Parts: sequence; structure tokens; C-alpha cells
Amino acid sequence: MVTNPCEYRNNLLIFCPKNEVFITLKQSFVAFFRALAILDSPHNSIKSFTVINMQSFRLIALLLVSFASISVVAQSSGAQSLNLIPIPREARPAAIQPLTNGVQINCSAPCPTEDLFAIDDLKSYLASQDIQVNSTSPVNILITRYGSSISKSIYADASPKGTATSDFSPEMKSEGYAIVPDGKGLAITAVSDVGIFYALQTVKQLVIGTGTNALFHTATIRDWPAMKYRGLDDDLSRGPVPTLEFQKKQIRTIAAYKLNIYSPYFEHTMQYTGHPLMAPPGGTITQDQARELVAYATKYHVTIIPEQEAFGHLHYLLNWEQYTPLAETPHGHVLAPAQPDAQNLTHDMFVELASVFPGPFLHLGADETAELGKGQTKPQVDAQGLGAVYLGFMQRIVADLKPLNRKLLFWGDIAMHDPDLVKQLPADFKQATIAVAWEYNPQPKGFARFITPFTNAGMETWVAPGVNNWSRVYPNYNNMFSNVQQFTAQGQRLGATGQLNTVWNDDGEALFNANWYGVLFGAEAAWHKGDASIPQFQASYGANFHGDLTGAINQAQQEMMTAHQILKDSPLKVDGSDLVFWVDPWSPDGQRQAVMLRPILSEVRLHAERAITLVAQARHANPNLREADALDALELGARRMDLLGLKFQITDEIATSYANAYALQSSKRIEDREDVGRSLGDINAVNGKLQDLRNNYSLLRDLYEAAWLKSYRPYFLRNNLERYDLTIQMWLQRIDRVRSAQRQWASTQTIPSATELGIPPPPPPVIH
Repeated sequence: MVTNPCEYRNNLLIFCPKNEVFITLKQSFVAFFRALAILDSPHNSIKSFTVINMQSFRLIALLLVSFASISVVAQSSGAQSLNLIPIPREARPAAIQPLTNGVQINCSAPCPTEDLFAIDDLKSYLASQDIQVNSTSPVNILITRYGSSISKSIYADASPKGTATSDFSPEMKSEGYAIVPDGKGLAITAVSDVGIFYALQTVKQLVIGTGTNALFHTATIRDWPAMKYRGLDDDLSRGPVPTLEFQKKQIRTIAAYKLNIYSPYFEHTMQYTGHPLMAPPGGTITQDQARELVAYATKYHVTIIPEQEAFGHLHYLLNWEQYTPLAETPHGHVLAPAQPDAQNLTHDMFVELASVFPGPFLHLGADETAELGKGQTKPQVDAQGLGAVYLGFMQRIVADLKPLNRKLLFWGDIAMHDPDLVKQLPADFKQATIAVAWEYNPQPKGFARFITPFTNAGMETWVAPGVNNWSRVYPNYNNMFSNVQQFTAQGQRLGATGQLNTVWNDDGEALFNANWYGVLFGAEAAWHKGDASIPQFQASYGANFHGDLTGAINQAQQEMMTAHQILKDSPLKVDGSDLVFWVDPWSPDGQRQAVMLRPILSEVRLHAERAITLVAQARHANPNLREADALDALELGARRMDLLGLKFQITDEIATSYANAYALQSSKRIEDREDVGRSLGDINAVNGKLQDLRNNYSLLRDLYEAAWLKSYRPYFLRNNLERYDLTIQMWLQRIDRVRSAQRQWASTQTIPSATELGIPPPPPPVIH
């Protein structure tokens, strides 16, 4: 095969002098990648040949791999080719190293305790991917704190040519890190323990595949965040309450993507010993659980900011007769500022919160106080104005809590409407608080009007976009991408110091495992300077989060986005809403919706079914995909989207079949009378259309229950299962009614009218 004198390396590569490269597969394809790594390595020590025609080498590689039906992702320049989330500030891909013999991890002595935890976390991840950590592997990861000559060399090598490299730049010191290829591995340095931790989170993402087939994508990286505070606000009061173990998983996962804030949202689900009535049995975060979570999060460099509503959103508490005098309106949602005990309640809750959560922040909530001025406080609002009364109560709360020595966050949706009053707030209030501007939908005119009332007043400001998961069969990521990207980027430009991406569970049905796509893009946007790339995130997500190298998971997410958009563009102008999912298609409201949805139902279903198929294909290609619960939630969302369309289609088919049967019942022709029986059987039989609806809701009920219990406590689950059970019972009752009509046909050769059975009229004929 070889005619020129060549040099063998690893019994596989043949390096020849005339820019010719041949490959012999004496070992395995893993060895081929080892050879590719040697050839691409900047530390290549082979001097006896000249390889100029790298394109030819890669062409041969692609041909061989294609011939063997193996998929290879080619390198490209820049961080994009690495599929990292978030994308590093600066990155240059280098060699790809096979991990056939695992990897060794070394920390320069003395290795700080915090770095040992980060190393153990990396080891645990590698073990989960069946990758050995040993001292004999040729692939090495070296970790060293910045300060030694080695660490300075690492930083210098990672820095762009012509830049100052004598020391970490100030913007990098708190959380930044540097990574450079070193032999067959990587060398890492950072000033801080969090910098080392984030560097090793990036290392996790550079490992592709599992076991002895895993590959290590080395790179030169300098990285640091655009925003100081990057967080997730998690609704724990609208139904789902996570288990402690799932909250720990949330902490680990958001930390892996360089978020540093976790903010659980409480209306009534935090335990307060001084106010025991508010917390429901089985749906309460106990103080011991909260302390355990705080200790756990600290190791992952995540600060927990508890959010306890302190003004509005207190309906569950104000339902208790004991607290009725504090409500602005009877059994309402909002505290009456004029009531002295209202401030005492806030004081009690936050003193207990501060004793449990030792971080530098507490969140007052104080949003959506729509009832303010409509009850007890109406005279004050009429005399002073809504903004003045609202901000007056907020000032009293902040002054009262000053001894806690915490920065107090509050939502900005009420105060933003009175920017002049915000500017006039006293300096001590501004210094003690952080205004969190929130808006959860795309804004063609931009987000400045939500942000500038506070930044122009000299207040520290964070932005809060949303995952758009609430009250939907699956999150609407069309809304999420535009909202998160633009709100975060515009917040950066206007001086916001933090981003708090939000998850809400308004109707109590949402599954957190369906939210990771939006949570991770929030992490991308907060770390990224400027506009985070939506296409690049979409291209990276499946491989990065799930280990799917086929692209199927990425496409499945986009299929669900398309289904949402088709519904949004319909005359009904609603996306995959739970309201549409649950509406009875036989009801007047359901029939009104059917008129607007009929033209697009098939298209919606095809995209949902394509998503289900793609998830199955990805799982077949790799049975060991990561984050299986999130894939289950994606598949469940697609099945719910599909049933949303199917129920309207089947209703039309039932209505048409029954109308046909009713019209033919008086016919004397045998064929027509047989058609009556067939039409009734098509509606109600072993494989009847009514059975289709019963079966689908029954299946989804069981899948939903299983998905819920993977992350949430049993608390509140009954409320959601009852909707499935009620719907299943509704279709069972209709099965019985139609069966009665079938018996009537058998005995009297007559059937009741569609109206008597509740069947709607058939749709108008389609005119082509």
C-alpha cells in the first residue's frame, strides 16, 4: 500500500514526506482519532516530516469514517465548534484526544479544599459517563491557582497575542479562568475557587461520548461573565413543590452552566414557626430542609435568595379568618398598608427567613398589587396616588428590615410607572434595595421602559425574563428566546448587574423538567456579553445537555416551537395553551375554538408527532442519553400537543358520522341501514373514536403522574390528576350514551338526535 518511506505512529498513521498521508486501520477507529489528535496538536514533536495538506488528511478521514458509517463532527474555528454553553468569551479549538485509557487529574500543591471539591465534582461526572480517572492515562488535566510561574504561563498562553499577560485582568479575577492545551490534556488556572469550579464545568462539556469511546476536545480558552449575578427564580407556590433531592439537582445543574443564584418563590409554602397556618401539610419547605439546601448550594457557588411575597400574592394566607383584617379586600391577595399588623407580618416572616438563609440578599416580591386602593386603602390612594402609597409601604418595610443587613430585592412592575417618585426615594432606600425589572414576552420596541425608571434613579437593577412555561402543554420557546436574549442584552447595555430568569407554574400543571431548554439559554444570555446567539445555542443544546450527537433533540425542540407558532398564528391567536388542551370540543366554547383551529390542526399534529419520533430516534441512536427525565417531559409535551389537535379532529368526524347515520335511519335501502350501524360502530366500538379519546387521556394521565413524581412531592398532584380523571369520565359517559343509541337502533331502528346525545353539528364541508 505504501511506496514512499514513511514514519508510523501508534501502528496507525503513516506520515510521508511529500505531503501525502495514508491511514491503515490496524487497530480501531478510536486509534484513528488518537492519530488525528497527534497531527493537530500544537505540541506535536514529530520533526521528520512536513504536513502541509491538512485538508487532504481530513478528506481521507471523512471518507474512511463515512465508509464505516460513523458520524464525525468536524472542528471549525472559534468557540462555536465546541458546543459549549455558555459560549466562552474567547476560545480556540485544539486537538481532540481519545480517552481510551481515561484521564488523570492533578492539582498543584497545596490544592485548596474548594478546588478539591470541584475536582471531585468533575470525577463524579466522568464516572457517570463511564470514563476512568487514573494516574497512568496519557491525557492529563492540570489545575493550578494563579500565582505560580506555571499558572502565569498558562494565562499568557491563553491570552490573545499582543495583549497584556502579566496578570489576570480585573474583570476576570472573581469568576474568570484560563485553559490551554498541555501535551495531550489541558492546563487550567484561575484566581478564585469559583473560577476553578467554572473552568472544570467547561472541561465537562469538552468531553464527548462515554466510556472508552469518549473524546476530549481540548481548546485554548479565556472566559469570564458579562453579568455579576446570574440566576433562576423558581415558583414553589402555584402547585408543584419540588423534593429536596430535585432541588439539589437543580443547584448542580444551574451551577454547571455558571448560574450563581437560585431564588425559590414563596407565597405560602415556606415554614414559619410564628405563622404556622400559611404552610400546607405536605407542601412546605421546612427550615431544616432550607438550611440543608443552603449548605449544599454553597459548595456549588450558588447563593440562595428566598423570595417571600411581602405585599401582594398572599391570597392563601389571607384566606384564613385570622388574617382577614390585613387584606385590602376580603379574602383577597394584597396586604392593606394602613394595617399595622400587615407590616408586623412582613417583619416576622423575613426575620425567620434571614435566620435560615444567611446569604446577602432577601427578595420582597411586592409585584402585581392590583387590588391596592380598591378596599381598605382607597382613601389614601385617592388622596396621595397609587405610586405614593405603594412606595410608602415599601419604604416602611425596608426601614423595618434594616437591622437584618441584607440587600432587599423587589419586583419593579408597580414602581416603574412612577419614575419621578422613584428618583425622589431617599438614598438609604436606594442603597438597601435592588429593583428587578420583569417582562416575559418579546417587546418589538425594546425593554428600556422596564429598566430605566430604576437605572436613571441610580438604583441597582436586575432584569427578569421568563421561560414561558406557564399554563402551556409545553413551554413556548419562541417567546422565551426573543424575551431572554433581548431583555438581558439591553439590561447589560443599560447597566443592569444581574439577570433572574423566571419559571412560573400559574395553573399548577407545569413540569420543571420541561424547562431546561429555557433555563440554559438564560444562563447563556447572562454570561454572554451582548446578544447571545440563538442559532448557536439551538445547535449546541442536544449534544451538550443530553449527549445527543444526531441533532434529533435539537430538531425536536424546534418542532415544538413550530407547533406553538402555528397555533399562535391561527385566528384563535393562542399557542399550546392548557386552556385549549382541556376545553371540551363538544361544548359551545370548544366549537367556537374549532372553527378557528380546523385549518391548522393537521399541521400542528405533524410537528408534534415529528418531535416524538425524533426523541425516539435519538434514544435509539444512544440509549445512554443524559437527562432522560427532561426527554420524557419533552415527549409528554409533544403528546399533549398532538392530543390537543386530535380531539377537535375526532369531534368533527364523530359529528359527521352521526349526522350521516341520523339522516339514513328512515331509508328503506338495506345498504343505507347497514351504513347506520357502521357509522355508529365507527363512533363507538372496540376501536371507536370515543375510545380513542378515552385511551389518549388515560395514557397521558399515567405519563403525567410519573413525570410529576420524578421531581415534585405528591402535594397538589391530585388537583391535576382529577382533571384527567374528570375528562376520562366525560368520554366514558359519552361512550355509554352512544352505546344506548346503538341498542335503540338494534331494537327500534331509530336513533336519538345528535342534540339529545350532546354531539355538536358537523363542520361545514371543505370547499377546494
